[in-house]
Amino acid sequence: MSPGGNTDILPTKTARPGADAYMEQPTSSFNLIDRIKSGDREALSLLFEKHRRRLAVLAHYRLGARLLAQVEIDDILQETLLKAYVQFEQFTYRNPGSFLRWLARILDHVIADAARYQGRQKRQAAEVLPLRSESNPGGVEPADSTTPSRLLAREESLRALLEALDELPAEHREIILLAKMEGLSTQEIAERLGKSRNGVALLLHRAIKRFRQLHKPQDYA
Repeated sequence: MSPGGNTDILPTKTARPGADAYMEQPTSSFNLIDRIKSGDREALSLLFEKHRRRLAVLAHYRLGARLLAQVEIDDILQETLLKAYVQFEQFTYRNPGSFLRWLARILDHVIADAARYQGRQKRQAAEVLPLRSESNPGGVEPADSTTPSRLLAREESLRALLEALDELPAEHREIILLAKMEGLSTQEIAERLGKSRNGVALLLHRAIKRFRQLHKPQDYA
């Protein structure tokens, strides 16, 4: 599967533990950022599209089952893009992964806002329209948490990737999300998780190896 059509989320080549080959390689992102700073806002949409699938995977896991039943990943991504437009002057390019990390932080804020909003809506709805239950058979039918979002419904390769990640142990899935979807370096992951850099590098190597043992790369093409 290729986010934006040009970069594998999980590259097929084997990298030694800790190698930066696991991370996003230098691309045309810097040129697009120059265009954005020159006033070309269409370039921001192009740059966002390059990372859209990574952000969709992050959103899926960070929303959780309850919020996924109430909000659309598409809407979360759109709100993230709008905030990126407004806040772009706050972004500073440092390396090829810095834009993705910046978008991931905005995504976190958008999800937090959505959680607060849904919490308020749920409390208000419960006061007026109680949900159906054994004690209240005439109540409103709860949301169907198994209904896929519009994005997942139309992108089979993205669904396949999420299903593959779901099969991994939680620790393996988490480190792949941090490294491949959020774009953090092994040092940054080590600081976030309170682990050594070498420990993180080895865990990431094992996680990606396990992923590839379970699923073939062409499943996400």
